[in-house]
Amino acid sequence: MTDEAEPRLNLNRWGDTSDPAPGRRGLRQDACSCFDQSRPHPRARVGFHAERQDTSASGWHHLLELIDEAAADGREEFRPLTGLSQEERRQIITLPPSIAQLTAVKHLVLYGSNLVRIPPEIGAMTSLEEFTPYTSYRLHWLPYEITRCRKLTRSTVSTRALFGNYKLRPPLPRLQPSRGSVADLDLGNLDPRRWGATVIHRCSVCDRPIERSGLHQVWISLRVATDVLPLLVNACSVVCVASLPGSPRDYTPAPHKGGRVDQPASDWD
Repeated sequence: MTDEAEPRLNLNRWGDTSDPAPGRRGLRQDACSCFDQSRPHPRARVGFHAERQDTSASGWHHLLELIDEAAADGREEFRPLTGLSQEERRQIITLPPSIAQLTAVKHLVLYGSNLVRIPPEIGAMTSLEEFTPYTSYRLHWLPYEITRCRKLTRSTVSTRALFGNYKLRPPLPRLQPSRGSVADLDLGNLDPRRWGATVIHRCSVCDRPIERSGLHQVWISLRVATDVLPLLVNACSVVCVASLPGSPRDYTPAPHKGGRVDQPASDWD
């Protein structure tokens, strides 16, 4: 577990995607004001990032090529951002579903990214042993599907950037009411401000198509590798929600809808 208050780590370990000059984060990351990541200032409400990925951007097309190359050569370590220019890195706010091809990758390095979300297809990276999104300050949560990476044992995350983190206890976004039917939803074109994603097709728990059932979103905090992470669950039924494991000590014990939820005291209290 790592955060930005600790001594600066060796950038060469993960590939240097840092700024050319100290203190100029804006060159590689857009500003984020979801919550104060330096001190506790509890707010009644936070929300998801509303940005949509520009799939016409040169950085997106370059990333698709890098993923295809990594899948073809079966590499075990994948550092996509080091293969992009500084401007291209800033264009990437999520990863494409094609990361599901990276079944040989053991270490995924996303140091200093501009990411605001990661797709559920990360769960298909079944060889993944180490996950490094360190200093990705706009990445506040992960999809529940990352728990399918059974070999994942090491992570390096900027914990202060996470919703509900034990250091500051910022709130988690309030989720939409559960639906027994999704007949009136365009699951391939959702508003990320409301749903946290632009696409939801399969249940995070049982992998059944959401289209055939309902949509029940909940938050759960679980230890994934080295860190306890806030995970967004897109479940197809109350049965799948009920099957979720309990959270570790010092975290909200049961799945919840976010918003005004009682959390244990922060490290500052």
